[in-house]
Amino acid sequence: MTFSIVAGGADGVSFGIAVASKFLAVGAAVPAAAAGYGALATQSYANLAYRPDGLALLRSGAGAEHTVATLTAADSQREQRQLGVVDRSGGSASYTGKACHPWAGGRRGPGYAIQGNILTGEEVVAAMEDAWLATSTAEPLARRLLAALDAGDQAGGDRRGRQSAALLVVAPGGGYGGGDDVVADLRVDDHPAPVAELARLADLHDLYFGRAAEADMLDLGPDLGEEMAELLATVGYRPTDSSRAAVVTALQDWAGVENLEERTTAVDRVDPLVLGVLRERAGH
Repeated sequence: MTFSIVAGGADGVSFGIAVASKFLAVGAAVPAAAAGYGALATQSYANLAYRPDGLALLRSGAGAEHTVATLTAADSQREQRQLGVVDRSGGSASYTGKACHPWAGGRRGPGYAIQGNILTGEEVVAAMEDAWLATSTAEPLARRLLAALDAGDQAGGDRRGRQSAALLVVAPGGGYGGGDDVVADLRVDDHPAPVAELARLADLHDLYFGRAAEADMLDLGPDLGEEMAELLATVGYRPTDSSRAAVVTALQDWAGVENLEERTTAVDRVDPLVLGVLRERAGH
């Protein structure tokens, strides 16, 4: 009923899953991940107990193959299940029970596991694997996962059609404000083009919660500070005086309303994307 990719990032501690299906709200059933330990996807008559039990095994130090073997051995309906797991050492495993609806199968390699059932054919997982391997390890994990998911969708995907898609990525302290490990948890529950819609949501996520590379940040010197003070005044957030501190305070107040607060944590530099949005809002 589903095709998915489970993978780890180049840093060895980030993990994620991208999944799509002709199934309502697939993101509520399939993915599970623990920063620093691993991730899994349970599908085809998904056994939701695989998620907490699988993560517990990964946290205990179990490898991907052992995790799959342990979960499926205790499951009387294992022949209907499909499961992909990646562990913190880069190990991977993809299991497809003999009773899964065709086409069903998977591929795996260092740090990734790809699987699907009720697919148009093996070309779906093959396209996903090719797309994953073609991505650069320097790219964000979310983007690499989405590239693989889109390739599977373009190759045919679920032979019954399209309905939902989801993306889950975790990394230590990667959540909003650093308060948890959830870098991204995006879901398209019911949509005629769920993978494309998921990509649109990912773009919005990058806008609101991404951060510019250190080398791309702009120094808040006198010239830029003066321009920003004028822009902020135009949008109704005039700094209380001309000092850098006052400009930063006004910027953070405006950014909070615009949901850009994650991009305005620096006190002496400015994210160029934030500056671009501010200029746009001010009509410049």
